[in-house]
Amino acid sequence: MENNLNLKQITGGISVLSAVFGLSLLFIGSKVTFSLFAVIWLLILLCLFIAVYRQREQLFRTIMYILIASTFLNQSILSVHVGFFTLFLYRLILVGCIAIFIIDLLKQRSLADKWERIEVKGVLFFLLFWLTYGFISLLWAKSITDGIKYLFLLGIGIAFVFLSVFAFTKIKHLLLFYYIWLGMTVVLLCLGLINHFAHVQLPSSTLYGGSAYKLGYPTAVFTNQNDFATFLTISFFFYLAVVKNSKSISMKIASIILAVLSIYIIYLTESRASLLAIMIGLVAYVWLLLPSTWKKITGIAGAALVLIGMIAISSPLLHKVHDMYMLAGQYSSTERLPSNLIRFNLLLSTFHYIAQSYGFGVGAGNIPYYLEHESIYNTNQIYEVHNWLAEIMGNFGIFMVFGYITMYACLFFSIYRMYQEKRNRIHNMLLEGCMVAMIAFIVSSISPSSVSNLYFHWVFLGFVTVTVSVLRNIENSVQENQLLFYPRKEFWKQLL
Repeated sequence: MENNLNLKQITGGISVLSAVFGLSLLFIGSKVTFSLFAVIWLLILLCLFIAVYRQREQLFRTIMYILIASTFLNQSILSVHVGFFTLFLYRLILVGCIAIFIIDLLKQRSLADKWERIEVKGVLFFLLFWLTYGFISLLWAKSITDGIKYLFLLGIGIAFVFLSVFAFTKIKHLLLFYYIWLGMTVVLLCLGLINHFAHVQLPSSTLYGGSAYKLGYPTAVFTNQNDFATFLTISFFFYLAVVKNSKSISMKIASIILAVLSIYIIYLTESRASLLAIMIGLVAYVWLLLPSTWKKITGIAGAALVLIGMIAISSPLLHKVHDMYMLAGQYSSTERLPSNLIRFNLLLSTFHYIAQSYGFGVGAGNIPYYLEHESIYNTNQIYEVHNWLAEIMGNFGIFMVFGYITMYACLFFSIYRMYQEKRNRIHNMLLEGCMVAMIAFIVSSISPSSVSNLYFHWVFLGFVTVTVSVLRNIENSVQENQLLFYPRKEFWKQLL
């Protein structure tokens, strides 16, 4: 009876969607292709099939898994421009996930119970504050259109993090999330090899239709090779965590091959930041695996070496920065600059805009506008900062970049604290993968032109946040059970 009722509701919903789709055809016209029609109806039929046989909560989680897989396809399968927005497959699925989640909350009225079980409320509050501040920053932004487009991307990413925290509440959910990432990476690695050896690029790549030597750079479904390399730095350490913690010999061998292949593809992209991230990540991973005594010794020795190294190179480094600063004003707007000098000029300009805005930022998504229309230094018509932290600071100000760093550090140290406790192989795999990938990402994030439009960053942040929430819940439930079944005398001894 209940299944029949659900079937009637879904049928009615499909009728409404059909009407909306028909009206959309009248207004959008040729911009809606047959592929969009096919994808929408495929998703509707998929939801219909799942809804008949699954509960609403299972439906929501299943669609979330489909959403995760679709994010790795980027805009390669579907890309429809509507005004100044672009519809991708994962954006359409995200809308469906949000709708299912809201309907579920309204029917069950279970928001309070779900919210109570979340152990990362501080992270979610910061993300909401970030989005709110972004809308407020439109008051002084010079390009409202750029600001709205940027906030749309930011809102999509934050929505994914929120949905993930509510959808994935158990270790088995985390594992499937993790394996989807690893599985989709295999697909992208294959595409990267095709890019390199066959000199074929997808239309979503900026190298599509370019000169012959450019066609050999691996981009897979990404806009350029730097974005792909940054993604692979995360995947490399996910594979490495499987190698270290899996009991299956076949899984270890497959993960070793895929990890080596990831490094090879990164090498082909010529992304120096990503190669540096791999090296720093490997050093961090080795340090994590050391016994606690050796960790302290190597930690102190490493800190001393870094301090000595900084003192030793401080004078040459200052001279180098001074020379680059002097060179920044010597090139005319028509001369071609070295890539290092372009990045230096981008950072100099960003710091100048920060000073102009008294540390509050130029407004959401407005750094490219300033670099294009109010340029201070020559950047060879490049209008993205190419540095994630500088991008946040330039758009949203000093306080927001400190907030992001604080949130990131809190997640990292929460994972590290949990890692120090005795845990099983599965927990260690998730914790090690998250920790080292976080270190690698923050280093490699200076490579892409912009991180805000890299959806895998938000998927990764969602995975890290969910990992902290789930493992904290497990930790709390164990402590509650210990208190519940603790002998009274021993309990009071512990308190006293």
